[in-house]
Amino acid sequence: MASKPGPLSRWPWQDLGNYKYALVAPWAVRSTYRFVTSGSGERDLLAFAVLPVLLLRLLYSQLWITVSRHQTARSRHRIVDKSLDFDQVDRERNWDDQILLTALLFYVVNAAVPAAQSVPWWNSKGLVMAALLHAGPVEFLYYWLHRALHHHFLYARYHSHHHASIVTEPITSVIHPFAEEVVYFTLFAIPLLTMVGTGTASVAVANGYLIYIDFMNYLGHCNFELVPKLLFDVFPPLRYLVYTPSFHSLHHTQFRTNYSLFMPLYDHLYGTADKSSDDLYERALQCREEAPDVVHLTHLTTPASLVRLRLGFASLAAAPAPLASRHCTSLLAAPARPLAALVAALVGRTTAFRSEANRLHKLNLETWVVPTYTSQYQSKQGLYAVGRLVEKAVADAEASGARVLTLGLLNQSKELNKNGELYVIRKPDLRTKIVDGTSLAATAVLHMIPRGTTDVLLLGDAGGKMAAVLASALCQREIQVQMVDKDLYESLKQELRPETHEHLVLLSGWSRCSSKVWLVGDKLTGEEQRRAQAGVHFVPYSQFPPDAVRGDCVYHSTPALLVPDAFENLHACENWLPRRVMSAWRAAGIVHALQGWDDHECGARVTGVDKAWRAALAHGFRPYDRHDAK
Repeated sequence: MASKPGPLSRWPWQDLGNYKYALVAPWAVRSTYRFVTSGSGERDLLAFAVLPVLLLRLLYSQLWITVSRHQTARSRHRIVDKSLDFDQVDRERNWDDQILLTALLFYVVNAAVPAAQSVPWWNSKGLVMAALLHAGPVEFLYYWLHRALHHHFLYARYHSHHHASIVTEPITSVIHPFAEEVVYFTLFAIPLLTMVGTGTASVAVANGYLIYIDFMNYLGHCNFELVPKLLFDVFPPLRYLVYTPSFHSLHHTQFRTNYSLFMPLYDHLYGTADKSSDDLYERALQCREEAPDVVHLTHLTTPASLVRLRLGFASLAAAPAPLASRHCTSLLAAPARPLAALVAALVGRTTAFRSEANRLHKLNLETWVVPTYTSQYQSKQGLYAVGRLVEKAVADAEASGARVLTLGLLNQSKELNKNGELYVIRKPDLRTKIVDGTSLAATAVLHMIPRGTTDVLLLGDAGGKMAAVLASALCQREIQVQMVDKDLYESLKQELRPETHEHLVLLSGWSRCSSKVWLVGDKLTGEEQRRAQAGVHFVPYSQFPPDAVRGDCVYHSTPALLVPDAFENLHACENWLPRRVMSAWRAAGIVHALQGWDDHECGARVTGVDKAWRAALAHGFRPYDRHDAK
């Protein structure tokens, strides 16, 4: 909200959440019924088009969000290189309010004005009238209204809400208090009502005008420069008729310049054009992609998980994914399909794509997503295809100059690449250090084990690197490691030093298990959970959390850390982890780069549990456990 919210700042349907769309339903039913039952010459085309145009504008807005976030993650042509945070995402989550308001006002005006009920599909006179009225009265009045909104009285009560976003996104353009948005719509209604009053209105021009306003609004707030210089070279007066993203970005950083709506003409006429506009435009066009220092390579879990990426739905990306969503089909699968097609069009289907770009001190950090799903890692045929994609991503990371690459989720599975060692074997001189993060992840697990614990039950597959590192650390701390799987027990006896064997115990059966702490891997079943006593702590050491089936037991987080306060541009959650919490495997690569370590941590190589933990704490990472956070 504004710093001192004025009257009518709250939107009328603010408390309805997504149920606000129910307000459109009666009007949509009414207009559709009248359209179907009326004769061909009596149909109300304008009212009938409101609902499809509403849906089109929602899809169009999401398209801008995805393209803008993809472009700014690449850093190419980026204008304002500052951090975006969760507060801004929350403030802008209701960007669709203005689209809903427009639809409702269209319905109301259409019902109240008989002349609006018989407009044709097209009228060229209306197009000319709309263009002239927009360039004249609308742009002129908006300019002076905007300057008035920057007076301290109105700014504090209304317009400061919009300017709370220094780093803009396309949807920032429509984030205003209700009263302010109503005034804007009144201005935009001048061409619309004039067309209706003069009999020159048409469905195409009326709705095309809305799309034009959306386009120019999103263009000015997208935070990357995309208007080609050739346009201004060929037709120099265009610089007074069409603004650029860099031109309007100065209004958000300087506040007292570049007030125009879409036409800089009025700023030049009244002396408020920022003198650095042209220089910033040139610099933004020349801005090149930044080389990453650390790349975190993850993958999708399900088709629906795509909408929870930073490139997807902003509000969903800013919230932890439900644990069940990682392996089930949800309602989000439907909107994920067109989004997947868009991402494929932007980056292709045969390469990892940038999803996120962050910064910590002087390190440039990027998250790349392999366009594969968890199910593909679980079949031999799918594993081969995934392996080629991951190996290509490793090569791309090295070519980009990345110093460290971490492998997230199943991208470091033993079956796929031997915990990343395969890439070092194939290319011994690999400059990018492969970090599987086992040491830091194991330490995060150790810090979730309740104090005073003397024994734990270890469940998992034989030969797993994480289980071996954990068991070794526990034995060194003289904590008894119990097992019910003989293969796991024999495997650990072979891998661990002989002096630690006295702390390894093979139980004769489940009935002999009395431990209150269970360290569990990926394949923990519901049947195994039901064997636990009440009050048992399930502590996962895997990348995926277990499905909780016991209400009388304690379920801890997957190994994760709270990020340092200096961590910038973090406004999306990592899978099911909460805000500003990062998987230990991802954090390990950042710590590796900050320390300047020149070794790989993959395959049998281990950084060291205590060494990794001390380094992480020294750089501002802090322990996290979901159980403690409650």
